Amino acid sequence: MSGARLPVIPENITVHLGPASSAAPNVTVPFSEYIKNVASSEIYPTWPEQAIRANVYAQISYVLNRVFTEWYRAQGYDFDITNSTQFDQAFVNGREIFQPVSVLVDELFNSYLRRRGNVEPLFAAFCNGTTVTCEGLSQWGTVDLAKQGFTPYEILTYYYGDNLEIVQDAPIAPNVPSYPERPLQEGDSSDDVRAIQIRLRRIAQNYPAIPVIPDTDGVFGTPTAAAVEEFQRIFSLPATGVVDQSTWYRIEYIYNSVKKLAELSSEGEQFENVQKQYTEDLRPGMESMQVKLVQYYLAVVGAYYEQVQPVEITGYYGDQTAASVRSFQQVFGLPQTGIINRATWNQLTDAYLGIVADLPATGENVIAIYPGTVLKEGTTSEAVRIAQEYLNFLHGVYPQIPAVNNTGYFGPVTRSAVLAFQRLMGLEENGLIGPITWDELARVYSEHRFGYDKRPYQHPGYTIK
Repeated sequence: MSGARLPVIPENITVHLGPASSAAPNVTVPFSEYIKNVASSEIYPTWPEQAIRANVYAQISYVLNRVFTEWYRAQGYDFDITNSTQFDQAFVNGREIFQPVSVLVDELFNSYLRRRGNVEPLFAAFCNGTTVTCEGLSQWGTVDLAKQGFTPYEILTYYYGDNLEIVQDAPIAPNVPSYPERPLQEGDSSDDVRAIQIRLRRIAQNYPAIPVIPDTDGVFGTPTAAAVEEFQRIFSLPATGVVDQSTWYRIEYIYNSVKKLAELSSEGEQFENVQKQYTEDLRPGMESMQVKLVQYYLAVVGAYYEQVQPVEITGYYGDQTAASVRSFQQVFGLPQTGIINRATWNQLTDAYLGIVADLPATGENVIAIYPGTVLKEGTTSEAVRIAQEYLNFLHGVYPQIPAVNNTGYFGPVTRSAVLAFQRLMGLEENGLIGPITWDELARVYSEHRFGYDKRPYQHPGYTIK
């Protein structure tokens, strides 16, 4: 999804050879070949080089905007762009490519235009400027400006404004659909959930009946489910509160529309909307709550993969942690760097969540493992009920912790109990039950309930059958 990723240059692009609703065939071609075809169809190789460069930048940005916003795929089509000049840019399947154009495209194809401060490629509208005029670049007008000595950037800012920048050497990657592998539902926690929350909050400005999600924290709680359900009602989808593929792409399409991301007057996609929940590599010498979280995941995974070396949960990234990371990377076929990069983080969280999914929540003399999603006010789940059970037991030991009812609903009283527990244990006082608070809660409960320090990843803990 465009709200959860930065633009990339797709390796290939699928073109519909006609208007979107027509029964015309699709062709899939390498991205650079597509740009060479468009440039050879739209402009002349005899034009000044500076004019050709300006036009190629515009052509690249235009199609990348279609790809980034999934403009057609979000409407249910199986292609990225059409060759209808009424809506898109010219593409003549099988046409001859001009050599000067080919040489320039090979240099420029992984560059595009964007507004300063925005993420999405500029919807660089253009027309020939003679028989057709439009809001945007005039192709023949670029020739006149080039003859006056304008540079490609000066030509582009002449038509699109001064707040323009050229992104160069953009990464190249397969064109992968944004929809995640499975539907999103209450209890999930991920960057995809956060992207949906960001979109629904913005859509709610235009559709006030949609309840405003208070936090775009990536946690799919009751408020998010309510917003999804109302969105589905408004747009005639089954009101399940679950983000399936149809709902995902409908949200994407409406979001693009209200923000005008596929128009020159775009509201713009801001960088804070595409930042991942995990944003930096972790390496030896660092000390943070993020390191503590990694250590917790490693400890759990290491309980069920004997090749993964054990690690203490200290928050400091020392030699022990680096060795544990390397052993994890070896088991899961990653480069053994001892550093937590994005690939290692993704694999680690996936491994942890896989363990969570395969284990019972609770049982006789069993301490429940962290459920893999942050528990917060408004959440209703079995995991909340278990946390309430632990907190209520500890109320008898620590009167400072308010008594709570084991209802499974995370209300204000539960939040007060969590805050009191965090204060007692010297944890960050945020009223949320994430992995660190859960781990400490399980440890303290176990110590007082059973008489020993017992955690889900320690013996006697879970036994994998």
